[in-house]
Amino acid sequence: MTQNKPLSDFEAIEQAKLNTETALMPWHELQRFFAQGVVMNIAPHLDLLEVASKMSVDDVTAVRAWFEAGELAHVTDALANRWFEHNTELWTVVVKPYILVQEPKNQMVH
Repeated sequence: MTQNKPLSDFEAIEQAKLNTETALMPWHELQRFFAQGVVMNIAPHLDLLEVASKMSVDDVTAVRAWFEAGELAHVTDALANRWFEHNTELWTVVVKPYILVQEPKNQMVH
């Protein structure tokens, strides 16, 4: 559920900042954060930076819609195990207190 509203100046700046903080990381390096319950998975069709930006500016409406649609969710044990078994690298960005992750489109594990 991506909204096509133009970004405010603040949101655009925040999204640019988040872009510089985005990196590919192997799941093995994220496991301890998973154990703490702070890793959130972003659906593959969503824009990781848009979700991170909306979370960072507390856009409750957008975040709630993604959460209720299952497009933003805590990583499940089953998914964590698959990522571990395949040594999956994930796009990551920190929006405190969470680490948002998304599988690269060419690397989806089913």
